[in-house]
Amino acid sequence: MKSIAVVEPGKLAIVELPEPTLGPYDALVRSEIAFICNATDRKVVDGHFPGMDRSRYPLLLGHENVGKVCAVGTKVTSFKEGDRVVGGLVLEPPDPRYQSGWGGNSQYVLVRDHQAMVADHVDDEAHGWNDSFQIMRIVPDGIDLGAAGLLCTWREVYAGMFTDFGFKPKQDIVVFGAGPVGLSFIRFARLQGLNRIVSMDPLPSKRERALAMGADEALVPDEQGLARIRQFFPHGVDALVDAVGHNRIIQSAVPLVRMGGSICVYGVVGSPTITFNKEQGPYNFNLFIHQWPTRAAEAAAQDPLVSWIRKGLLSAGDFVTGTYSIDDFEEAYAASQEPDAIKTMLDFSAWN
Repeated sequence: MKSIAVVEPGKLAIVELPEPTLGPYDALVRSEIAFICNATDRKVVDGHFPGMDRSRYPLLLGHENVGKVCAVGTKVTSFKEGDRVVGGLVLEPPDPRYQSGWGGNSQYVLVRDHQAMVADHVDDEAHGWNDSFQIMRIVPDGIDLGAAGLLCTWREVYAGMFTDFGFKPKQDIVVFGAGPVGLSFIRFARLQGLNRIVSMDPLPSKRERALAMGADEALVPDEQGLARIRQFFPHGVDALVDAVGHNRIIQSAVPLVRMGGSICVYGVVGSPTITFNKEQGPYNFNLFIHQWPTRAAEAAAQDPLVSWIRKGLLSAGDFVTGTYSIDDFEEAYAASQEPDAIKTMLDFSAWN
């Protein structure tokens, strides 16, 4: 099969390797589309993802995959041939020359049957289980391919907002960054009945998208913009979200948070340390660091998201800014790094 590999930091290539080996709890999935993750994939390609040092390269790339089941293992009960599923990966590359950077940008991927493993009491590391299998789920009929792929992003954001960060209706929020994550925060906040929603982003095109998603205000994150925030919320903000992953954003949020409010870091922070001057904020506030999904909550997020999609309240068309053949991966990756890019979709038709 074909797969996209980071052969060394900064260098991408299409490589040939055997199909993944089908285990008893596995379903083999032929990829239909995938998305480029602006944060994780970029850090993996550049060689800066935490925990992936250069000795691990070459890596098979990608983790936002959707495809059709084409074969099932002997103990699989949750999937059948023809099912469309989200979340397939190549965690154990079938070629020893490569290691896994999740491997979702492959012609074939595997999903493992979490429910069957739980039922057989083998949901532990000794039997090859890990928590990512919880989010390998069937996509219901009537959900278009773009929305199916975006469930990878949307489920994690939804779980982060309403489980890890504990957002509640009627809260006021400020979201720094209007990329795919920041826009998802804004859209979900509006749909869940939060109160005043403010977006902060330097690009006019992204501020326009934020307003279209439901933000009440979209400001430039400069001194004038921060002063406007203080005018809007003289007693401080209930929650401020760093959807980018920059220490300077965290510091900017400290003087703006209300007593007992929250600063919620969702973007992956590349540095191993985070520093800020706590004296610029109130005596008591929360600092949440969300650097990895809470898988059970992420899996549970699929059902309310599917409901929004079916009602026309959540659309892939509002997020996808480019679609490319998988053979044009390098062009697609370059496009995903453009400042105004949101989500870039890869079409696997050329490999099938």
